[in-house]
Amino acid sequence: MSDSTLLRIDGDVERTLALSFADLAAVDARRQIDDVSRSDPKRRGGAVQLSALLELAGVRPSARYITLHASSDDFHASLPLDAVRERAIVIYRLDGGPLPVSAGGPVRFFIPDFAACRTQEVDECANVKFVDRIELSATRGLDNRPLEEAEHAELHRRQAEGRS
Repeated sequence: MSDSTLLRIDGDVERTLALSFADLAAVDARRQIDDVSRSDPKRRGGAVQLSALLELAGVRPSARYITLHASSDDFHASLPLDAVRERAIVIYRLDGGPLPVSAGGPVRFFIPDFAACRTQEVDECANVKFVDRIELSATRGLDNRPLEEAEHAELHRRQAEGRS
């Protein structure tokens, strides 16, 4: 990825995308979310609908999973595409500029009401920060989210301390 690329979308798509801040900001205004705090008061910034980005990439019919890759902390989550396609957003800006790493940048994948997805595979850990690549695939991709409750609690404790 080049220095200006915030997010790469690849895999089972017609067009691999390497999106810069300007590319994300240029997505149709009707597909932008100016203030994500309206959906979740704990979140700040602006976002674009995941569905808009998937349309740009041209998702192939074979794609059943979306895998979120955060290479900076080696975190990966693979989710059923149909559960999140119309619900998820990609937070990419804060205070008029790119989302800083301190806020989860380069982009943050967020499902405003993850419980409404009604699948065990979509949990709180499906809201992934530091995302730099989205991969579409026919089968489940790399997923290293904690499975045990103790692991899950430890992950959130480390995140609260700013170490993960």
